[in-house]
Amino acid sequence: MKYNYKELGLSNTKEMFKHANENGYSVPAFNFNNMEQMEAIIEACTEMGSPVILQVSAGARKYIGKEIVPFLAQAAVAYARSKGSDIPVALHLDHGPNLETVKDCINYGFSSVMIDGSHHSFEENIKVSKEVADYAHQYDVSVEAELGILAGVEDDVVAEKTIFTQPDEVEEFVSKTGVDSLAIAIGTSHGAYKFKPGDNPQIRLDILKEIERRIPGFPIVLHGSSSVPAKFVKLINENGGKIADAIGIPNEQLRDASKSAVAKINVDTDGRLAFTAGIREVFAKNPSEFDPRKYLGPAKEYMKEYYKEKIQTVFGSEGAYKKGE
Repeated sequence: MKYNYKELGLSNTKEMFKHANENGYSVPAFNFNNMEQMEAIIEACTEMGSPVILQVSAGARKYIGKEIVPFLAQAAVAYARSKGSDIPVALHLDHGPNLETVKDCINYGFSSVMIDGSHHSFEENIKVSKEVADYAHQYDVSVEAELGILAGVEDDVVAEKTIFTQPDEVEEFVSKTGVDSLAIAIGTSHGAYKFKPGDNPQIRLDILKEIERRIPGFPIVLHGSSSVPAKFVKLINENGGKIADAIGIPNEQLRDASKSAVAKINVDTDGRLAFTAGIREVFAKNPSEFDPRKYLGPAKEYMKEYYKEKIQTVFGSEGAYKKGE
């Protein structure tokens, strides 16, 4: 093992989820693809006193560099501590494709991993998820699996339609795999183009309630939960972009979910939109700008301020831990 996550100051998600479930909030799981996005996330969560899961997909890890990712996460912890905050920080693999990738991530300091066997049969999903859980638990790394399929596109994850999680399968899946949390499909969707104008997005809180009844106290995860804020879509389009008919999940529905068994909510697209809006605005106002600090800085601030707002309105995790200076 090259880097042990505990030596990097990171936490796994077990105690984070326990605290979240007991106190009626969800832990923000924010994806990042570069240093500025990571800074936006950790600054927002430090200032709000919110625990955080720093997520990278296999594609993002390849883009950043697997040798670099653990030290960005370590730097995030160091930043929070320097501000007097005690928020726990996890480094999580989002949509891990196989055991080989999971092993490599654990070797490089990840404290939490997801194995996405949702495209397999129920029996095969149990098999691959159990293999990952058995391996990861040797290193005290927490494991997330997925049951059901979300429509949409996120990096290499592509699905044409949603297949809702079947509540009558969750008990068997959880007991046979030994995973620590379960991502379910109840109507959320990957990407920016979740719904069309005129749609009335509704997540299936009835399915969530039945799952919660069957596996009480077990941490549930929602993927594809970006709200696709209209203000950033508008800003992008006003400054040369072309993002049409993009509608996300209403914040109030996600807040209802976070008050129940949902311990983790994933957000990626919203951060991308905020970041891109900041960059496009700078270039539209000053086409001659070529200093990366002058356009990545404002992009980071848009992302940071939006996530602070979302911590309050969606996750309910503000003040769960000590706020930073």
